[in-house]
Amino acid sequence: MTDTSPRPGDFAVVRMDGRTGRLIRIGQFLNGDGFSDYEHAFVLVGDGLVVEAQPGGAALDPLSNYDGHPVLWSTGHIPLTDDQRTAITTAAHSYLGTPYSFADYLALGAARLHLPAGPLLRKYVASTKHMICSQLVDQCYQDAGVHLFDDHRWPGYVTPADLANLLRRGTGG
Repeated sequence: MTDTSPRPGDFAVVRMDGRTGRLIRIGQFLNGDGFSDYEHAFVLVGDGLVVEAQPGGAALDPLSNYDGHPVLWSTGHIPLTDDQRTAITTAAHSYLGTPYSFADYLALGAARLHLPAGPLLRKYVASTKHMICSQLVDQCYQDAGVHLFDDHRWPGYVTPADLANLLRRGTGG
C-alpha cells in the first residue's frame, strides 16, 4: 500500500473563508480561473509546519491552522526525489519574510486579458521581489529544478486556482 500522507516538499491549496477568501475568489474569476474552491497555497516543510505567503510577509506557520478546511495536496500528483524535497524546503525557508503583493493579482489579470502592457507587467512581476502564495510555491519548485507548468507561462504567473487545476488534471500544466 502506498503512503499518501503529505511529506516535506509537498504543496497544498486550501479554501480560504471570510473577506480575504472572497476577494481572492473574485480576483481569480477576473483572472480567467473561474470560481475556484481554492484561494491559498503553501509548502509543507516538516514538523507540522508550512511556509506560506501572507500579507505581512512569508511566514512559517503550523499546518494545524488549516484543520477543518478543504485541502488539496500535491502528494501523489507531483513525483519528487528526496533531493528535490530537500531543495524545495530549503527554498521555502529562504523566502521567509518575502513581502506579499496584491498588485501581482492585477498584473496576472492584465496579462490574461492580453492588455498591451505585457512586457512591462512581466518586468514588474519579476522585479518586485514580492510574492503571492501560489508564486511562492511555484518559485520553490523552480528553485529545486521542478517545473510545475509546461505551458510557457511567464515566471510567477500562477494563481492558487492554477495549482488546484494542475492537481486535478495531473502534472504538466
